[in-house]
Amino acid sequence: MTDYIQAAKEQFGKLLEEQLKRVEIMKQQGNFINYKELSKIVIGVCGGDGIGPAITSQAQRVLEYLLADDIKSGKIQFKVIDGLTIERRAAEDAAIPPAVLEELKECHVILKGPTTTPRKGDPWPNVESANVAMRKELDLFANVRPVRIPEQGIDWTFYRENTEGAYAVGSKGFHVTEDLGVDFTVVTSQGTERIIRAAFDFAKTNGKTRVTAVTKANIIKTTDGKFLDMFREIAKEYPDITADDWYIDIMTAKLVDEKRRKDFQVLVLPNLYGDILTDEAAEFQGGVGTAGSANIGKRYAMFEAIHGSAPRMVDEGRDIYADPCSVIRAGAMLLAHIGYTAESEKLYKALDICTITEKKLVITGRNTGATSAEFADYLMSTIEKL
Repeated sequence: MTDYIQAAKEQFGKLLEEQLKRVEIMKQQGNFINYKELSKIVIGVCGGDGIGPAITSQAQRVLEYLLADDIKSGKIQFKVIDGLTIERRAAEDAAIPPAVLEELKECHVILKGPTTTPRKGDPWPNVESANVAMRKELDLFANVRPVRIPEQGIDWTFYRENTEGAYAVGSKGFHVTEDLGVDFTVVTSQGTERIIRAAFDFAKTNGKTRVTAVTKANIIKTTDGKFLDMFREIAKEYPDITADDWYIDIMTAKLVDEKRRKDFQVLVLPNLYGDILTDEAAEFQGGVGTAGSANIGKRYAMFEAIHGSAPRMVDEGRDIYADPCSVIRAGAMLLAHIGYTAESEKLYKALDICTITEKKLVITGRNTGATSAEFADYLMSTIEKL
């Protein structure tokens, strides 16, 4: 028994050393980027794989329409970045080819189409997910997902911590004996502060009046307790915003409570709870494939469609009929993030009109429906009327 415990201590010690090194790196980080202070904001556009280039190009068209004046003045610059394709990644045996990564780092924010992650049986080498690699390389610690259903009074934005919690060392748990397995939850002051502060800053910038923390601090007292304590401290710096907290079990119930769910606006959560709750929330607007998603750090931010690359549509010549709504919604998130709140709201309203209330064009994924370009035209004509 002593040998088992000693081996476990050694493994746990290595894990702690890794996490303490990560803490020191986070301590050296500066503040969040202030887009208002920049003379120029560079927006990178990565088409990715499959239908990605087709739908991302339409999202770029819509953003360029909304930002036309600032593009003309030089305040906004779009930078198209090719090369984040499975063919090039496979050829270079890299999750992100080095030259592509350098281009990404020249941008402030990135609009990204879906990328292919090889699975068993695919004709590609087992390169790491481009998404995972981008989060690591650019330190994108906040996963942000909005869910908006105006007719139900739902307007939620979830700030899910991306790098800590139960997922931080999810592959590094160990079996002490054949009867005992142990995993770990990791929380740091630095990681917790930056996700909570990002949620409050978003609320302040976008006119939100309530931020809600979701934990299980009554049971998981050390790590969830630390998250909740820091939430309460940071909330004091935002006196104009109501701050409250709920436990994850009751929160999953309250999202389906028609009377209470309308009250929630911005929610901030540790990694595991955020994973669960955002999938539940997405079902209200049609499932996880209907929403845009953001991964945000202090220096960089990436906005993307969260569905796959649909290579079959390309093989069948149907990529021009792919639905661009998810990546356009990601574009609306990008606008809000860099401070273009009015333009973001216009885009959201136009999307609601075009996909719910008016719905003059329907996208079917085939020639029985509109092309993505036709839908983008419809969307821009709708914005013009707002």
